[in-house]
Amino acid sequence: MLPTLFVPPAELHCVFNIAMTKIIVGVMGPGENATPDDNELAYELGKSIAQAGWITMTGGRSFGVMDASLKGASEVGGLTIGILPGDSEKNSSEHAQIKIITSMGSGRNYISVLTSHVIVVLGMAAGTASEVALALKSRKKVILLNQDEITIRFFKNLGSYNVIVTKTVEETIRSIKDYLSVNQVV
Repeated sequence: MLPTLFVPPAELHCVFNIAMTKIIVGVMGPGENATPDDNELAYELGKSIAQAGWITMTGGRSFGVMDASLKGASEVGGLTIGILPGDSEKNSSEHAQIKIITSMGSGRNYISVLTSHVIVVLGMAAGTASEVALALKSRKKVILLNQDEITIRFFKNLGSYNVIVTKTVEETIRSIKDYLSVNQVV
C-alpha cells in the first residue's frame, strides 16, 4: 500500500514542479544590415528581458539584432529561442539555447510573431517590416524601440492601438510590464 500524502492546493505546484507559462518576448530587427548601434541596443535589451525573467526569442541567426539580443540574454542566464529559416542549424546563433528549425525561409516570421506575447522591434529592414506587419495583423502588441518618425508613422497607421513607441531599453521593459499587467497575459 502506498502512503497517502496530503498537499494543500496552494503548495501543489511546488510538489509537482508545475511550471507556469513564461512570457516570450520576440525581438525583431535586421540581420546583416543591423548597425553597430542596433546591435548594442539589442544586446542590452536581451539582458534586460532575461533579468525580468522572460524568454528572449529571435529569428536565431548568428548576426545582427538576432544574435546580439540572444547573447545579452544568455550572458545573464536567460532562456533563449531561435526560430531558424533553414533546414539545419547552419548560421544559427551560438546563443540560441533552443533552436527551432523550420525550413520555411521568411515564412518562419509568422511562427515568431504568433509565439511571442509581445514584440520589440529595433532597427529596420524588409524582413523586420514583414514581421511588424504580421504582428499587427495578428493583433500582437508591438513596441518600436528607437525608431525614426517615418517608421513610427507608417506602423501606427497600420495598427495604432497595438503600437507602443519607446526610446530606451528601460522604457521598453516598463512598457512590457505595464502591458502584461493590464492585459493579464499568461
